[in-house]
Amino acid sequence: MKIGVRLRAIALTEQLGPGLITGAADDDPSGIATYSQAGAQAGFGLLWTMALTYPLMCAIQLVSAYIGRVTGIGLAANMGKVFPPLVVLPLVAMLFVANTINIGADLAMMGAVGQMIIGINAHVMTVCFAAISLILQLFVAYRRYASILKWLTLVLLAYFAVLLFVHLDFARVIGGLVIPRVANTGLVTTIVALFGTTISPYLFFWQSAQEVEEVKSNPAAEPLVERPWQARREFRRIWVDTLAGMAFSTLVALAIMIATAATLNARGIVDIESAAQAARALEPVAGKFAFLLFSLGIIGTGMLAIPILAGSAAYAIGDTRGWQAGLDFKPWDAVGFYSVIGAATLLGIVIDWSGLDPIKALFWSAVINGVVAVPIMVAMMVVVNRQSRMGKFTAPRSVTVLGWAATAVMGVAVVAMAVV
Repeated sequence: MKIGVRLRAIALTEQLGPGLITGAADDDPSGIATYSQAGAQAGFGLLWTMALTYPLMCAIQLVSAYIGRVTGIGLAANMGKVFPPLVVLPLVAMLFVANTINIGADLAMMGAVGQMIIGINAHVMTVCFAAISLILQLFVAYRRYASILKWLTLVLLAYFAVLLFVHLDFARVIGGLVIPRVANTGLVTTIVALFGTTISPYLFFWQSAQEVEEVKSNPAAEPLVERPWQARREFRRIWVDTLAGMAFSTLVALAIMIATAATLNARGIVDIESAAQAARALEPVAGKFAFLLFSLGIIGTGMLAIPILAGSAAYAIGDTRGWQAGLDFKPWDAVGFYSVIGAATLLGIVIDWSGLDPIKALFWSAVINGVVAVPIMVAMMVVVNRQSRMGKFTAPRSVTVLGWAATAVMGVAVVAMAVV
């Protein structure tokens, strides 16, 4: 019995990869700041937003995975075969700008947390974190690199551990999760930020690219349009991987919101502007160990998210330019691809050292992400239902309906962002 359970667990683990890593990267330091702010401002009142976004983010990430695995080329390359360059190139450029700003904000928060823990200057810590991330991307082969990222997702368990140190009113938690409510109009901006940080364009490009990498790194695998008999097994893996990865992402977000609601909001602390500030405010309420867990989670998820932010931009630009693109290539064999990764990371350091307020950086990143997400999602939905690209493997009706619903929700979020 135990052997059977162990074998099933191993089989399940082997099916987890691009979706799990993508979901975990969604909870980057800027996301942690947004979730912390929501918990501090609204208590348990906005937990329902995570229940709403889960099926929507699953659908749009399934679309990105389908496109990559079926066609064997990345999202931007597929968009370029359906839409003219005047449509695709501005979207890719905006993705690069948004990702770079996000990298700068994430590095700034990681540096601030590093200084709180060990006392080294925050800017120095920022450079160290950026250098480690860049070295891993430049010199570690894809298979080993993907394995490192998969194990790095475990740092997010720290946020579940934090819940052990706080008192929870489970009736209020369940009520906040299943009853949609907006206590005041001031929370509309926070709701928009929650949607924007949960459904982000860089995640679309990354998961699609990682499905392509899986094909390239496996000699027995080919694009499904060429080997349709592999479809049943591969789609089952993609569904398990994506649904599990997005569930993990959603549960972590809920854990952060619940922890800050039960501690900070309960004590009247409602003005949280960064993940580092949330960690600092948590210590006198929940104790030093909870503070350390929260802080280490910020650094760990930053180390996970930064290469994905830089890498997704590099895949998108590489696809549109026809470059060699992929983490399996050596830096000298894919100079353009790795140059984009290096430029995005270095510009992130510049943003940190420039003195730009990281909260303003996050705001503008959210604005650009929100604006660019909608047309990218529209383009994705067109591609995944285009037989000339997908053959007989166009998206199932359920994925199509939820994908368009996710696109509509993001469209409403952008309008709300402009109005509020």
